[in-house]
Amino acid sequence: MTAAPRSQIPPSSPARGSDARDQLARKAAEISALREISRTISEATDLDSTLTLITRKTAEVMRVDSCSIYLLDTPGEYLVLKATTGLAQEAVGRARLRQGEGLTGWAAQSRQAVASTNAASDPRFKYLPETQETLFQSLLAVPLATGGKVLGAINVQTTGTHEYAEDEVELLSIIADLASGALEKARLYDDMRRQIMELSTLAEVSETLTSPLYLEQILRLLVEMAARVFDAPLCTLMLLDGDELVPAASHPEGPKPRIRQPLREGQGIPGLAAASGQPVMSPDLATDPRFHAYELPGGVYAPHVRSALAVPLRVRERTLGVVSCYTDRRHVFTQAEVNLLQTLANQTALAIENAGLVVKSAMVREMHHRVKNNLQMIAMLLRLQMRDGREVSGREVLTETINRILSIAAVHEILAAEGLRQVTVRTMLERVVQTVTQTMAPPTFAFDARVEGDDLSLPSRQATSLALVVNELLQNALEHAFPGRPAGRVAITLTQSPDAIRVEVRDDGVGLPEGFSPGRSADLGLQIVQTLVRDDLKGQFSMTTSRGVRAVITMPRPAGS
Repeated sequence: MTAAPRSQIPPSSPARGSDARDQLARKAAEISALREISRTISEATDLDSTLTLITRKTAEVMRVDSCSIYLLDTPGEYLVLKATTGLAQEAVGRARLRQGEGLTGWAAQSRQAVASTNAASDPRFKYLPETQETLFQSLLAVPLATGGKVLGAINVQTTGTHEYAEDEVELLSIIADLASGALEKARLYDDMRRQIMELSTLAEVSETLTSPLYLEQILRLLVEMAARVFDAPLCTLMLLDGDELVPAASHPEGPKPRIRQPLREGQGIPGLAAASGQPVMSPDLATDPRFHAYELPGGVYAPHVRSALAVPLRVRERTLGVVSCYTDRRHVFTQAEVNLLQTLANQTALAIENAGLVVKSAMVREMHHRVKNNLQMIAMLLRLQMRDGREVSGREVLTETINRILSIAAVHEILAAEGLRQVTVRTMLERVVQTVTQTMAPPTFAFDARVEGDDLSLPSRQATSLALVVNELLQNALEHAFPGRPAGRVAITLTQSPDAIRVEVRDDGVGLPEGFSPGRSADLGLQIVQTLVRDDLKGQFSMTTSRGVRAVITMPRPAGS
C-alpha cells in the first residue's frame, strides 16, 4: 500500500500528556484488533460474508460511525457499494462511482489514501442520494489492491468533525491490505462456486431434456434454472408463432401469465433478440427506449426490473423463441454470462425441436392406425352387404356405402380441426345428418332432421362407431318410415349422466311392423347397428313404436369424456 502524501493527510496530533504508556496501550489495542480482524477474515469464505465482517470489525476497531467498501465492477468502470455499516442498506449494489469520482473514487484511481475533515466541502466529493450520507462530516478512504491490481476502496466516516491522524491512516491501510487478500480469495471462491453451479445446472438441463416430461414442464424447469444461475428475480421464455412472441414459461409464475398485448419480432428486448438472432442486453431498462413494459408477464411491475439479457432459441439457423433474464438492479452482463444463457437457450431449442419431432411421429403412427382401422371397418361393412340376400340396385349399394364412408370422414374432419383425441358428438352427428339428407332424401321430400341435447365428447373410436350407428338409423328411417308422405321428421337427442350416455333417434313415421324384433330382423342396417353397439360401444340397443319409431342407444361413459 502506498502511503498518502503529507498534503493529503494531516500530521498526527501530539500525544495528550507525555505518558508514553497511553501510546503503547493504543498500539497494543490496534495490534489486537488487527489480529482479530485477520482471524475473522480468515474464517470467512464467500464474498458477501467477508465484506460484512470487514466493515463491521473496521468500524469497531477505528471507533467510527460508518465503514463502507466499494468494489470495481467487471468492466472496471464503476466502483459499486458492496457493504456498509452506516449508509442506507438499500444503496448496497446500487450506489456507484466512476474511478476518480468522489473522494473514494479518487483513492482507488490514485492508489493513495485521502482524508477530509469536512468531506462535503472538498471539490472532489460527490454526494450519492441513495446512500443518505448527509449525516456524516469527515471521511477517510484508502484503496484496496493486491498484486498490483486495484479491487476498489474502503472508507470510514464520522458524524462529527474529525481530523484523521497518521496512525489512523496507517491502521486503515493495514486493514485494507488484509482485506484485499481476503476479498480476492473470496472472489475466487465465489467464481469457483458459480462455475460449479453452472456446470451442475447444465448437467441438470441435459438430464431434464432426456427425461420423459412434457414440453411445458421442461420449459418451466429451464426458466427456473436460469433464474437460479443468474440470481434473477424474473426469467421468461417466449416462443415464436408467426411473427409474434407467445409466452410459454416464466419464473416465478405470476397470477397473470399472459402479456398485456402481442409482442412482435423487433419489439422490446426479446423481440430484438428474435429478429436479429443475436443476444441483446440492456444494463438500464429505465433509460432504454427499446424496452417495452408489455414484454413482461402480467403482474410484473416494470420498475421492479432494472437490467435484461435476452438470447434467441436457435436450431439449424431457425429462431424458435427467446429466453430472457431480468435483474432488479443495474447490471452489465459479462460475455461469460451471455455464453452461459446462450448454452441454456441452445439446449432448450433442441428440446423444443425434438419434442416436435416426437409429436409428429406419434401423430403419423396414430393416423396410420386409424386409417387401417377405418379401412377394415369399411371392408367389413362391404362383406356384410355382399352376404345380404336383398336384391338391390348398384346405385343403392353405392349410396349406402358412400354414406358410411362419409360418416367416418365426419369424425376425422372434426379431429383435424379440434385435436387428435376427443370428438364433439353434436357437431359430428350434424354432419352425418347433412350427408344422409343430401344423398338419400328425394328432392320432393321435405326431410327435417336435427340434433339436440347435451354437449358431450367421445374418443375417436367410439365416435366413429356412433356415427355409423346413427347413419344406419337415418338411412333406415328414410327408406321405411315415411311411405307415400311428402315430409318427415327425425330428432336425435343426446343426454348424459355421470356413468352413461344415451342417444335417442326418434321419427314421426308409420312405426314398426306388427311383431317386429330388431334382434330377429334381416335388415343389414339394423344388423350393423346391433353389432357396433354391442361390440364397439359396449352398450345396449332397443327399438319401440311410439308415434313413430324410437331407437335408443345406451352406452357406458368412457373415462375422461
